[in-house]
Amino acid sequence: MNKTDKIFVAGHKGLVGSALLRELTKKGYTNILTVDKLIVDLKNQYSVKSWFEQNKPDYVFLAAAKVGGIQANNVYPAEFIHDNLSIQNNVIQACHDTKVKKLMFLGSVCIYPKYAPVPVKEEYLLTGELEPTNKPYAISKISGIIQCQSYNRQYQDNFISVMPCNLYGVNDNFHPTNSHVLPALIRRFHEAKINNLKEVVCWGDGSARREFLNAYDIADACVFLMENYNSPEIINIGYGEDYTIKEIVEIIKDVVDYKGDIIWDTTKPNGTPKRLLDYTKLFNLGWKPKVELRQGLQESYTWFRENIK
Repeated sequence: MNKTDKIFVAGHKGLVGSALLRELTKKGYTNILTVDKLIVDLKNQYSVKSWFEQNKPDYVFLAAAKVGGIQANNVYPAEFIHDNLSIQNNVIQACHDTKVKKLMFLGSVCIYPKYAPVPVKEEYLLTGELEPTNKPYAISKISGIIQCQSYNRQYQDNFISVMPCNLYGVNDNFHPTNSHVLPALIRRFHEAKINNLKEVVCWGDGSARREFLNAYDIADACVFLMENYNSPEIINIGYGEDYTIKEIVEIIKDVVDYKGDIIWDTTKPNGTPKRLLDYTKLFNLGWKPKVELRQGLQESYTWFRENIK
């Protein structure tokens, strides 16, 4: 990418999209395009087609998606598959039609089988059953990957797909019920603290293991790959170390400075038992994460206190 190329960040108000804006600006890119969903609904084919024809971006980061935690995936499975398929189909087709130089499609760790060997390598895609709690979302993301690879094979479009692990950080979604695990826990412990609650209830038994990557790192990795990676084969983006949910909860409790007890509700699902990505391909290209988990959680909590009412 040249510093003056037109770079469209789809989903610029979300966790990843906003981090991409900060990273691209920091690296000196000066022609960054964004559009509010109230102006262009990415689920609407005509709106997307018209916007692309008018603006003709050179590079596209497809970070727009309907996302959420276990509860949101359980309650809104139809929206998770419909909305994500619509967004992907429209943007990917528009990128092809307007001859975008390069598209990056952001997938998700949930595309991999529930019981895939750990660490999870890229070639494990489509080798087993998915985690039932987020199957519609996972299938939509798998469809996006196959779509990008198909356009590459048939038309030689430079469409790449990256698979990040669980993400968190500044500008995360801290909704009390529909957010992912880290922001949900930060909010829960913060509200328990300010309301002087004696206990916080957490889902499952705390044994599930998860890997988390900060928003600053995912943005840095995405820009790095847009500049250096041109294969249609998917590539993982991970932190390289996982933690039990129980360990995560203890760190958040400490960061928030909550003094009460933790209660585990074992009637609720744990999700996939262990999820740690193999990011040898990315490591061999020369990229490594920089933000340590506790530091990142402290920054997230500070941002939450200053911005979420």
